[in-house]
Amino acid sequence: MTQISLAMFGSIPSPSTDRLELGPLTFRFYGLMIALGVLAAVEMGRRRWAERGGDPDDVIEVAKWAVPAGLIGTRIYHVATDWKSYQGDWLRAFEIWNGGLGIPGGLAAGVIVGIWYVRRRGWSLPDMVSSVIPGIPVAQAIGRLGNWFNQEVFGRPTDVPWALEIEERFRPAEFADEPTFHPTFLYEALWNLGLAYFLIRMDRAGKLKPWQMLPLWIAGYGVGRFIVEGMRSDPASLILGIRVNHWVSGIAVIAGIAWFWWLGRRPAVTDAEEESDAESEESDAASDDEDGRDGHNDPADPAGSDDPDGSDGELESDESDESDDVDSLIDADDQG
Repeated sequence: MTQISLAMFGSIPSPSTDRLELGPLTFRFYGLMIALGVLAAVEMGRRRWAERGGDPDDVIEVAKWAVPAGLIGTRIYHVATDWKSYQGDWLRAFEIWNGGLGIPGGLAAGVIVGIWYVRRRGWSLPDMVSSVIPGIPVAQAIGRLGNWFNQEVFGRPTDVPWALEIEERFRPAEFADEPTFHPTFLYEALWNLGLAYFLIRMDRAGKLKPWQMLPLWIAGYGVGRFIVEGMRSDPASLILGIRVNHWVSGIAVIAGIAWFWWLGRRPAVTDAEEESDAESEESDAASDDEDGRDGHNDPADPAGSDDPDGSDGELESDESDESDDVDSLIDADDQG
């Protein structure tokens, strides 16, 4: 009985199918997990934005731009870093339902487009960033379950109790005889959930200055991805013998820590102060324009608005001299 129990709980089975069929409709679990992740992130963002006095629907408007940009960015990143897999059949690059989304590219594209849209609408950028960022790792965690259904993104062979069973047709050639592997997608999902919790606690404790949420998330994600990347067994593009995602994760950690430190040393500037400074600059500029116009039309100015170089004054002086000369000639004739 004990041996049967150990056999039952000694590994995690992989799903027998990667799709859900409802009548004529077919849904890929990979896509469904991504969609559920997006919905969870948006709902978290709506609640946190409302706590800051914003309209919850603003987050939905941001998502309408950021999510499509993120999906495009993930695919572009994946194809760019794993282009050898598509040689000879480039149309496969558009088959996103079969997996193959590079998370770093999607995160970068989604955040950049989201920031652009928020700035365009005139909403508070630091508050919006603090509202939506914790939902992103939650979305990543849910989305990673899609790798489970596709039997991908697993690590090297292992016999730990939580090892993942992989069908032979999905195993790397060098591990064809190995039945179980590290569920690296699960490790990354758990790390992201922990990261989301940490970000929220730091924010509610008031320990973050404006904008610090963003680099803290970047560095935190980079650390987890760097660790997990070293456990994966799937083929990947290399630079100087090191996986591309290792390079990207390392850069993210360094850049995130440096940015976080710089923001911590920088004096905090609130949105109200920034708006006040902008209004002050506009007021000063308007005052300068008014002073310029007043000086230009000043009646006391001998040059006048139509005589910037004083030519009219010189003309009046010449006419006065000619009048004096005429008077002198008349006097001379009278004397004569």
